[in-house]
Amino acid sequence: MNFEPKVFSVGQINRYIKNTLENDVVLNSVWIKGEISNFKAHSSGHFYFTLKDEVASMPCVMFRDYAELLPFVPENGIMVVIWGYISVYEKTGQYQLYAELMQPMGIGSLQLAFEQMKQNLAAEGLFDTDYKRDICKTPQCIAVITSPTGAAVRDIIQIIKRRNATVKIVVVPALVQGEKAAQSIVAALQTVNEWGKADTIILGRGGGSMEDLWAFNEEAVARAIFASEIPVISAVGHETDFTIADFVADLRAPTPSAAAELAVNQLEDGILQAKNYMDRIQNEVEYLLGRNKERLQQLLSRPVLKRPAEKIKLHSMYLESLKKRLDRQVLEEMRQRLRHYEEYRSRLEASSPLSILKRGYSVVYDTKGKPIRSVGNVEKDDILMIQMPDGRLKTMVMEKENADYGKEKT
Repeated sequence: MNFEPKVFSVGQINRYIKNTLENDVVLNSVWIKGEISNFKAHSSGHFYFTLKDEVASMPCVMFRDYAELLPFVPENGIMVVIWGYISVYEKTGQYQLYAELMQPMGIGSLQLAFEQMKQNLAAEGLFDTDYKRDICKTPQCIAVITSPTGAAVRDIIQIIKRRNATVKIVVVPALVQGEKAAQSIVAALQTVNEWGKADTIILGRGGGSMEDLWAFNEEAVARAIFASEIPVISAVGHETDFTIADFVADLRAPTPSAAAELAVNQLEDGILQAKNYMDRIQNEVEYLLGRNKERLQQLLSRPVLKRPAEKIKLHSMYLESLKKRLDRQVLEEMRQRLRHYEEYRSRLEASSPLSILKRGYSVVYDTKGKPIRSVGNVEKDDILMIQMPDGRLKTMVMEKENADYGKEKT
């Protein structure tokens, strides 16, 4: 009886070893620690390196898709913990570690959780720029979600009022630290969206440790920001602090004060922008009219007298049709741009100080033109000027009353 052994090719054996390793319950998802050596960042974006300890070494590769997600640049000599799987490069038969996640040794569990959450949400597309919306530069109302007692809310209100006092600010209280903070922030975001009257949401707090800011790294907060119908500006901590909320938000501000600057233009800027827009419309309309007029004159001046009468008639009809079409295009362009201008002008007028006066308010000045903001700034017999929508009044202070309507002795 003849026994013929089964003969494998080199490629078959390498493939068999590869499948065996990748299906091993330990080796297909393994954490390995060691020191990086022979590190090379290839032009393709892949990382090639060796992971070693006192007694052994192992070749490793991290492909570009995973390397781009690293928050740091690997270097020779640093100790790391790597998660990945063991497999074989079939062409050479060399086994190696295919790294998918890398963390420096000694890093805390919060940082590791942060990187894992960041990676998972990015894979879902929550950070994609396609989903980010433009921030309204002429908002009527801004909702601020933060602690009502922190310094951040005071800075935000002060800066917004300085830039445009006509903007309405609604502070929505929320916990920004602790176990219940994430739930509180999610509820505040949902409340503002259900209310539906805010043009922009500022979500933030002052600086702190990673533990203090952790609520803004919670998955529930990230998904609530992503689901918001109203654009969200994140303003968490200091400029060097980054949270998951920053990546999901429509715009990231380095500080709460910067968020207020980004959320609203100065009123004077809006007036200048409207004027520039009108000038641009006028210039473009004049350009279109001049270009079309010149083109029409060129068409009309062509030497067609030697051509048959039928061709002259045909060209005349074509030129007339072209003229009408150009006129319609110019007219439609003018109408569209005028509509845009009227919309912008209406919004600008609605937020102007004069409109506020027309709604029943007035402004009080002293004789030097300085605004009076408190009864404590005037004395009996002072002469005051009252600005109203249709004119000014000159009056004398006969008596003062405090906010509790108690008369103040003078």
